[in-house]
Amino acid sequence: MYNEKVLDHFNNPRNVGESERKDGVGQMQSPACGDTTFIYLDVEEGLIKDIKFKTFGCAAAIASSSVLTEMAKGLTLEEAKKITNAQLVDALGGLPELKIHCSVLAADALHAAIADYESKHQA
Repeated sequence: MYNEKVLDHFNNPRNVGESERKDGVGQMQSPACGDTTFIYLDVEEGLIKDIKFKTFGCAAAIASSSVLTEMAKGLTLEEAKKITNAQLVDALGGLPELKIHCSVLAADALHAAIADYESKHQA
């Protein structure tokens, strides 16, 4: 059902936990299955210096969150805002159709974390 890359990110997830400062925090829950993802950002000078996640859900949800953190780390906030669930699915080498909503969860949690950061740091 899952390809090797998805299983690798599920069995060996990258960047699990909470970032040190938690400058921005995003949380999303899937109405379809109840999976929940938290994204934590440490931001310096507009760059994502650290990003961590906690995902309570299936292999696809955990793998999507893991690959998301690898993609977003080091990006500017503006660059990270452009990350889509389709890019996460591509980075994982595909997901079963019934699990695509898991990648949406990860991308939406990232966008919520960026919005949280921006709301706290408005000029």
